[in-house]
This record gives sequence, structure tokens and C-alpha cells, in this order.
Amino acid sequence: MVRSSEPIPIAVMAVLALFSLFSWTVIFSKLFTLRRAASANRKFLRAFRKADRMDAIAAASQQFTAAPLVAVFDFGYGEVHRQVTKRGSISNPVALERTLQLGISEEISKLERNMSWLATAATISPFIGLFGTVFGIIDAFQALGLSGSTSMRTVGPGIANALFATALGLFAAIPAAVFYNYFGNSIKVMGTRMEDFSLEFLNAAERMFEG
Repeated sequence: MVRSSEPIPIAVMAVLALFSLFSWTVIFSKLFTLRRAASANRKFLRAFRKADRMDAIAAASQQFTAAPLVAVFDFGYGEVHRQVTKRGSISNPVALERTLQLGISEEISKLERNMSWLATAATISPFIGLFGTVFGIIDAFQALGLSGSTSMRTVGPGIANALFATALGLFAAIPAAVFYNYFGNSIKVMGTRMEDFSLEFLNAAERMFEG
């Protein structure tokens, strides 16, 4: 098909192949990252609930650096340390809540990295494939007009090449769309868990440093 195609359809196929390749790279990378983060979150949360001192939790957190909850904890622990160092207790719970929210927002932004690429691939790839299809059909009918023959043998290869562009566009778009929704839901769930953890952190901080 490539050998019998014009330069523009070849360029369309190459672009779609690159879209598909990069999409699958993002998909596998994101699958690994999210699974690793979820596993580390569970382990850190068990350690957090068993500990009775913030410094012990901070020391244990070094084993779970892949966990987004650890980053949220670090934000909160830093603010707790500043307040306790100055006044001996948590004097500004509102500031602590804001700091935890900043940590959550930063971690969600990290988890959403490259998600826009999947959205772009899912949206644009079918249209690029359609462009290649339209161009290929035009080229096939031009060949039909020049040859003066009405047999399918004349236009068949050109139409096949044109439809292949559509298939390639869908091949690039469908996995990107499916995994964009899947990852979006996973990140939403992880964001909810970070919100819940921030409440646990506030309760633990008040219990350990009440005053």
C-alpha cells in the first residue's frame, strides 16, 4: 500500500503511526505509574495509621516515595513543623488545610501529565485518517478518469489505500479515548483518596499537637 500511494497519503499514514506509537507509550507509562502509586499509597497509609508520632511517619515515608499521599503528607508535615516550632501547637488549622490542598493539587497535576496528549490523539486521529481517505478516493477517481476504464481493478487499490487511512485513524484514536477515560477515572479516585487522607492528617495532627 505504501509503495502504491501518493506522498500525501503516505504522510498521513506516517503521522497516524506516530500518534499511535506515542499514545501507546503514554498508556504503558501511565499504567505503570498509577499502579505503582496505588500500591505505594496502600502501604504508606497502613504505616501512617499505625504510627503515633509525626516524626516517625516522616521517617517511614521515605520508603514510599512513589505514593502521592507521601507528597501530601510532606506538605502538611512541613506546615505543622513550622507552627509547632513557633508556638508549641497547631495555631492556624486553616493554613494547614490550605497547605494540604496545595499538595493535593500538585500531585493531581503530576498524575494528569500527558493526559492532554491522549485527548488530542483521540480527537484528531479520525479526522487525519478521514483526510487521507478523501484524498485517496479523489486520487482513485482521477486514475479512473485517466484510464477510461470502469473496472474495479482500476480503482480498487486506490480505494483500499484510502480506507486503510481511516482504519489507521481509528486504530490510533480508539485506544487513546478508552485509556483517557480509564486514567481520568483512576486519577479522580486517587484525588478523592488524597482528600480523605488530608482529613486523617488533620485529625492526627490535632491529636498529637493539641494545645
